Amino acid sequence: MTATVNPTRTTTSTVGALIRTGVIAAVVASTATMAVAAAGDLAGVSLDLSGTPIPVSGFGVLTAVFSLIGVAIAALLARFARRPRHTFVRTTVALTVLSLVPDVVADAGAATPALLMLTHLVAAAIVIPAIARRLAA
Repeated sequence: MTATVNPTRTTTSTVGALIRTGVIAAVVASTATMAVAAAGDLAGVSLDLSGTPIPVSGFGVLTAVFSLIGVAIAALLARFARRPRHTFVRTTVALTVLSLVPDVVADAGAATPALLMLTHLVAAAIVIPAIARRLAA
């Protein structure tokens, strides 16, 4: 009689894989938000807030910074949360909603806050699922 052992894969990953995935997602999201901002600018949407222009590269830089903060949150939750994926998704969705508040009250025309909110949502749509897939359910 022989026994066959079937190794199973888990959704849990190492912190290194989580960080790699997060960095890649941050780069993709940064590129995407810069593309959205550039497209908005080309379409005539002002990138000025209170009279100060936001450079297209600024969208990429801030997206990268906050995406990497998201990676750090994910790493902490992977270590300390009972349900890391669930907790990460709930936390980051709440933070994304909160990130829209300054755009709503921004001193700018109607199209500018809409464009800013779109960049937040584009970044979240890229980063949150990518990182969540690397966390244990």
